[in-house]
Amino acid sequence: MQHTPKAIGDVSFWYADIGFPAPRPALTGDATVDVCIIGAGFTGLWTAHYLRQLAPDLNILIVEKNFAGFGASGRNGGWLTGGFAWNHARYLETSSEAALRAMVQAMNGTVDEVLAVADAHGIDADILRTDELMVATNPAQLARVTAEVAHRRHWGEDTRVHQIDGPAARARVNVPDLLGGMIVQGVARIQPAKLVQGLARMVEAQGTRIVERTAALAMAPGVVETPHGTVRARTILRCTEGFTATLPGSRREWLPLNSAQIATQPLPATVWQEIGWNGHEIFGDFANAYCYCQRTREGRITVGARGVPYRYGSRLDADGAPDGETIRRLTAILHRHFPATRDFAIDHAWCGTLGVPRDWCATVGLDPSSRIGWAGGYVGVGVSTSNLAGRTLADLTLGRTTDLTSLPWVNRRVRPWEPEPLRWLGVQGMYALLNAADRQEDARQGPPSRLARLGNWLTGR
Repeated sequence: MQHTPKAIGDVSFWYADIGFPAPRPALTGDATVDVCIIGAGFTGLWTAHYLRQLAPDLNILIVEKNFAGFGASGRNGGWLTGGFAWNHARYLETSSEAALRAMVQAMNGTVDEVLAVADAHGIDADILRTDELMVATNPAQLARVTAEVAHRRHWGEDTRVHQIDGPAARARVNVPDLLGGMIVQGVARIQPAKLVQGLARMVEAQGTRIVERTAALAMAPGVVETPHGTVRARTILRCTEGFTATLPGSRREWLPLNSAQIATQPLPATVWQEIGWNGHEIFGDFANAYCYCQRTREGRITVGARGVPYRYGSRLDADGAPDGETIRRLTAILHRHFPATRDFAIDHAWCGTLGVPRDWCATVGLDPSSRIGWAGGYVGVGVSTSNLAGRTLADLTLGRTTDLTSLPWVNRRVRPWEPEPLRWLGVQGMYALLNAADRQEDARQGPPSRLARLGNWLTGR
């Protein structure tokens, strides 16, 4: 029985699956372009793609510190959901219900848009249209299922979000103690590194230049300083998501929240006969400290969760290497939900960061005076959200007034995070309370724990 991963870090299992891309050249001297995009992840690549569709003659340069897809775009759980994962009431403070409903529908449409582009450009990313299955294994979780289904149906997702009972959930995935679940239709499973690498090749073929191993050291209106030269551009777009805290002056803007995953060895047919999961649903639970999982094309299970959620001073991981406690926690989740995997090895463990604004709500915008734009703060749903962000940034860059530029997340600013040690204490305290709430709910088999509400209040979640 082996539970120590064979590979730890090395960015993610997804690259162990396909290998690292051939390195692109770094910047070699000064450059002058129309648009400079900082960050060659999903957001930057989608933005370049849609800019090219709208203005084919634009001179676009993407500046990337490591390699295209090094960050969350190549490390995430492979969930393409089109879901609205943020607090509706926060957006209503500065917008209208009609505009917010339009944003929900725009998010729902991202799945079809991503898959249409992948199909048109021959991007093979293990794409499988399926459902999302979020399960409840105690009464408190079941109460959250009922509330979430009602909430999402109220906001216009009534045709794709449904509640199912325990037997119906178990018929899909045989998890112990199942009481019911939420089904979200119209989603897809992907291999994220394959998707981001395909997008990088696509935008290069369209005429966008990507330079790697070229860090943005400083940014000012019209100028990006790098170790290899100065980039001058009329418009600069910051598409750095969880890595935003590494930019000068941005350490407190978006908190880099750690998320981690493990991947099992390929599992034999006997295990799959016990687990089921024949629909390859993207799978998670309604615990307060929730998990997210997928059944991969070659028959592995990946399990993701927050693990140790935040490093003091907004520090990042070392090339995706998680700590031992995080691996232990994820392995426990795997064995709790899928006990038939206990005798099988964990082949890989990795981690990465996602960007969290102070109000936990995503944003996209462009300052018309400085011509500096941004997008991010996706809080864990960036695979689909980055596509909508890219389309919106393209419209903003070109000065277009469209339905997308009128959505509530556009040009929305929030206050920065507190200085240390306050933000470290806040995040650690929040997750300690969420985990305690889960233990309490499992023990009592009663209503939702108030500890979770306190934990979320602590950081404004």
